[in-house]
Amino acid sequence: MISCRARLVTTDETWLYHYDPETKQQSMEWRHGGSPRPKKFRVQKSAGKVLSSIFLDQEGILLIDYLPKGQPINAEYYSSLLMQLKDILKEKRRRKITKVALFLHDNASAHRALATQKKLAFLGFQCLEHPPYSPDLAPSDYHLFAGLKNN
Repeated sequence: MISCRARLVTTDETWLYHYDPETKQQSMEWRHGGSPRPKKFRVQKSAGKVLSSIFLDQEGILLIDYLPKGQPINAEYYSSLLMQLKDILKEKRRRKITKVALFLHDNASAHRALATQKKLAFLGFQCLEHPPYSPDLAPSDYHLFAGLKNN
């Protein structure tokens, strides 16, 4: 019997900048109480950034998409990502997802749009309600994206 967790597919987006800032963990160092702090150069954000959409399940990442420059993330674009995801699920998780896939995404406007909801129903995804703010239901913010940005 396949558990609900095995059928769960989730997605989230994050902005990736074209510079490599040091995280707090990377900048930690051991030093004596009286020793001076090392000099660091100021890092400025570059003008370049890209929106990354990542779809994953319990076994790992299914799809990563980078929004083309100048392209808005709207219901039409998001629906095209859902079509790609359905094909990938058929290919990679053929034996795992025999029932309807449970789909969890946040309350972004492209996700809540009527066209997106119709596409989800057409593709056979069952959407789970996402509370307005629930960090325990969005582990990608704390685990996936932190590791992704460190690399």
